[in-house]
Amino acid sequence: MISLVGTWMQNLAQAWLVYRKTGSMVMLGGISFCSQIPIFLLSPVGGIVADQYPRHRVVIATQTASMLLALALAALTLTDTVQIWHIFVLSALLGAVNAFDVPARQSFIVEMVDRTDLMNAIALNSSMFNVSRVIGPAIAGILVAWIGEGWCFFANGVSYIAVIAGLLLMHVAPHRPGPRNGSPVAHVIEGFRFVLANRAIHALLILLGIASVTGMPFTVLMPVFADRILHGGPKALGWLTGCSGVGALAAALLLASRQTLKGLSGWVAIASTTFGAGLVIFGLSRTYWFSGAILVLVGFSIMLQMGASNTLIQSMIPDHLRGRVMSVYSMMILGMAPFGGLLAGLVADRLGAPVTVAIGGVVCLIAAAIFWTQLPEIRVHARRMIADQQALTEQQLARE
Repeated sequence: MISLVGTWMQNLAQAWLVYRKTGSMVMLGGISFCSQIPIFLLSPVGGIVADQYPRHRVVIATQTASMLLALALAALTLTDTVQIWHIFVLSALLGAVNAFDVPARQSFIVEMVDRTDLMNAIALNSSMFNVSRVIGPAIAGILVAWIGEGWCFFANGVSYIAVIAGLLLMHVAPHRPGPRNGSPVAHVIEGFRFVLANRAIHALLILLGIASVTGMPFTVLMPVFADRILHGGPKALGWLTGCSGVGALAAALLLASRQTLKGLSGWVAIASTTFGAGLVIFGLSRTYWFSGAILVLVGFSIMLQMGASNTLIQSMIPDHLRGRVMSVYSMMILGMAPFGGLLAGLVADRLGAPVTVAIGGVVCLIAAAIFWTQLPEIRVHARRMIADQQALTEQQLARE
């Protein structure tokens, strides 16, 4: 929780720093692109690492690297030597670290809890993520206006000590690596083949990818809404981001209250629909409080879609492929985002941020409509795969 509060503080402070120095929506999109394109390119390699090496140690290594990058950005900013190219380089390096961190961390969940508790564990993780999403930007909005961006970066670097200490205190079962037959390329192909061969998994991932490219760039353009549309400055940026986090937290708590997987695919369809509709309304809004209220709905919807999709996918995949499949998941959630962020910056520079966000919402609504038509078939495939994995788990427990 402490570390995630620091991460959200840095995300907001970095966006405001770039916007303050350049005033450019294209630059905001460019920074987003640089921070996330390494995830798209390197996540398949990260998936192999998560399947072949102890995930516990991989996560410790990636969190340590993230801490050092945050402290480097803090040092540059506090000494007033930071240049835009510094931010681009450090963002790209952090993206490369995340390409290994996200598959390993997502896969590590099943080593900390039993499969029967998997849905609640994912929801609890999402709850912590979104409590920090409320607190972090609110603190950052005040600190940026009060003492500047550099101290937000420093606080983020220090916050990693908490998560690294927590990881070092863990005692987990020895890692069981997957089969090492074949080349690394063959292992990557095996993961992609599994995803493509299973209708329910690739349908969920495609829907997430579309939301990431066309819907999530609203976060990249948030400084523009805070400054030019709603005329509130960094405090408004913290407020708007916090409103989105409140909605996301509510969705995570709703998921945590569930005891079964039944009906989750329907929740994905509903959430993707309300996400698209919320973006269209947010793009049209010019009222400070109404925009915040709509972002509560937007945050609730995207977190419900991501959390339900994550739970369903994790329940359908075998352990020896978990890292590689979750690397594809991270590509769809984070790796596709840079294309959306860059495109949103370019379109917003010509058409304006409100029109860009509204167009993204319309595309999300079209994707949701297509998903609705495929939902009966997706449910059949998902139930069969979940039943197969539950049977395998029971056989393993019986042998042990």
